[in-house]
Amino acid sequence: MAIIPNAQQFHTLSSTVDTTERGSALANASREVYTMQDIKDSAGPGYKIYAAIMNQSGIPEPPTATVLKNTTGATFTWTRFGAGQYRVETSSPVFTANKTVATLNVGNIDFGSTAWARNNDSFLQIETGTSSTKLDGYLNNGYLEILIYD
Repeated sequence: MAIIPNAQQFHTLSSTVDTTERGSALANASREVYTMQDIKDSAGPGYKIYAAIMNQSGIPEPPTATVLKNTTGATFTWTRFGAGQYRVETSSPVFTANKTVATLNVGNIDFGSTAWARNNDSFLQIETGTSSTKLDGYLNNGYLEILIYD
């Protein structure tokens, strides 16, 4: 991913226009080519996101995630390790300390309670149930959003 320097100025041309050798060798040597994707990457939101619709039912089943968006570059694998306790492990360390936040709701469940915790750079834990007891079956089209700020 190219990050365009802040002081850079540019003009746009269609991708079919040949831009080589249109100026002196000195001018061509300092010319950089950027794509629209480079512009999008440079002006990005300032965070990576993992967003998913979450469901869980049955013992000892882990939650299933229908991923809506994942810009982290990592693969997420969900496991169940206790009643109402689930952990996601990532294929690479993405959960940066003091820069990772999560939002979780249980979806179509009355009186559900949720909590989350960052265990380390590769593990994040969520819990569901009531305010006093961790329980399975409390994710029914719930929404999970994890943001990792730059």
